[in-house]
Amino acid sequence: MWIWFALLSSVFAALTSILAKVGIEGVDSNLATAIRTAVVLAMAWGMVFLTSAQGGITAIGRKSWVFLILSGMATGASWLCYYRALQVGEVSKVVPIDKLSVVITMALAFLFLHERFTAKSIAGCLLIGVGTLMMI
Repeated sequence: MWIWFALLSSVFAALTSILAKVGIEGVDSNLATAIRTAVVLAMAWGMVFLTSAQGGITAIGRKSWVFLILSGMATGASWLCYYRALQVGEVSKVVPIDKLSVVITMALAFLFLHERFTAKSIAGCLLIGVGTLMMI
């Protein structure tokens, strides 16, 4: 089932780039990011309450809080940089570079999470990296 959510994520991410490029025209990139973030925040809390998950907030441990906050800060930095890049660059060039995050994530997962690399995952990682470089 996870694969369907991952595929939907990629479709919505693609729409995000196109919609953002059109919407950001004539708007400060930081302001655009703040508006996007407010919408995401409302949707996320809406899902929490819709699924009655709000009671779990008291069970979150200190380590999880720290890493969730750090993750949020990384997301914020990513979005600010992404919107600025979209504002001044072409979507067809910004998005592939942004997707280098796949390669970087795989390397970090190997280093810090001790996830196993296979010949297929290494080949895929190299192809994504080379493909990205060819597009810019």
